[in-house]
Amino acid sequence: MTTTPLEALAGHRRQMARRVSTVSALGFLLCLAVIADIATGASGMGPGTVIRGLIDPETLSRVQSVILFQVRLPQALMAVLVGAALALAGAEMQTILSNPLASPFTLGVSSAAAFGASIAIVLGISLPGIPANWIISANAFIFAFLSVLTLQALARLRGAGIETLVLFGIALVFAFNALTAMIQFVASQEALQQLVFWSMGSLSRTDWNKVGILALVVAVVLPWALVQAPALTALRLGEERALSFGLNVARLRFVALLRVSLLAATAVAFVGTIGFVGLVGPHLARLLLGEDHRFLLPASAFAGALVMSLASLAGKLLMPGVTIPVGIVTALIGVPAFLALIIGRKERS
Repeated sequence: MTTTPLEALAGHRRQMARRVSTVSALGFLLCLAVIADIATGASGMGPGTVIRGLIDPETLSRVQSVILFQVRLPQALMAVLVGAALALAGAEMQTILSNPLASPFTLGVSSAAAFGASIAIVLGISLPGIPANWIISANAFIFAFLSVLTLQALARLRGAGIETLVLFGIALVFAFNALTAMIQFVASQEALQQLVFWSMGSLSRTDWNKVGILALVVAVVLPWALVQAPALTALRLGEERALSFGLNVARLRFVALLRVSLLAATAVAFVGTIGFVGLVGPHLARLLLGEDHRFLLPASAFAGALVMSLASLAGKLLMPGVTIPVGIVTALIGVPAFLALIIGRKERS
């Protein structure tokens, strides 16, 4: 049976409409999850009070206003931004490394950030001029960023392929974990407790300054990535095919790693170690939309933000009166969710 050009064009339009609808549905679900996250907490402010307060803050008492605008809202927005940043970084990393298990943490970014934070918490060492309440985030960002810059330098070496990058990233994970363990060994009991809590991944340290910085990073990086979406889609067809299209694959990979370093380092620096979001978000988006990066990248950001918002919500509901660090929740729900995605993908293939 032969397909006419008009039928092919109509099929293409239907496919585009379905993809736009899917991305919009993810955005709608994210809005519902954020409202539920903001409306949940120990103070008893329900969804009606929260929505009324967001529309007209004058209807809230002073205590309710502080709870909503200084605690719940920045934490909910930080969950969205961290999820979007990590999932977007994971999607790009899986593409440029042609590895479905790649994520910002596969190549040692999280381990490097934890080591930087441990130096600040235990030894109090940081760059001069940084305020005391920012040295943990600053150290985590510096070491995470340096780890990716090291990978980028390796990527530019002659003959260094994808396998070399992945193996070097794994080596960084073990090296930074060993260094962090050494810092923990000499830490005082109080410093060790603080370091362990940081490494669990928590939204409790969020403030509007951190939300603004991460929002700026995501707002810059996402459009930047979308500009290169056609080239990234071509790279998914294989490096040889991408080269045949005239793409500079080495430069494309270098620029993508730069974007990954900005997203992952900033997110980890502010909230600590958050696992599996960088893996689950892109895989969920890929299952829904395929490999077209014009849709895969924004869908990955929405999916990662949705997973983080639901994890933040679950962290408040699992144990009444206690907020479980969101990093623990993502690890608990991330493992079965990721296994379900992998098994479902194999069955469909």
